[in-house]
Amino acid sequence: MVAPLWVAYDANLGTLLRTCDAVGACLAVPRTPHYRAALEVGDTLRGRRPCIHWVAPTKEGWLAEQHKAGRRIVAVELVDGATPLPRLEPARSPTVLLLGHEHHGVPDDVLAEVDECVEIPMVGWGASLNVAVAGSLVAYRLAGLS
Repeated sequence: MVAPLWVAYDANLGTLLRTCDAVGACLAVPRTPHYRAALEVGDTLRGRRPCIHWVAPTKEGWLAEQHKAGRRIVAVELVDGATPLPRLEPARSPTVLLLGHEHHGVPDDVLAEVDECVEIPMVGWGASLNVAVAGSLVAYRLAGLS
């Protein structure tokens, strides 16, 4: 399950929805006007119902429910001790891929509760990738497709 819970840019949500379809995952997003409108515009899977889970009542409460249900929470974030993407093993159990805000990342209090953080090695000058690109790379890896 790919969970871009703090994403700001509408185009990223449509891209992530298509990635979920490509790897056989579901998208989990807050039930807010911002997310609903972005997915309406970005849903190019017309004619086929994408798998969307609506996160409610709070992001933190939903994540706690996922943990309690035994799902592994993997965040994409630049932190000390993060697993480099090439070393990330495909998911062997239900997993939530947590993506943060394009500028602020995953909130620190949420990061303290995740099971693993993964970082994407970069050679160039940029500090990070677009959230949809980063999420797609990690989703393919977790699905065992790369």
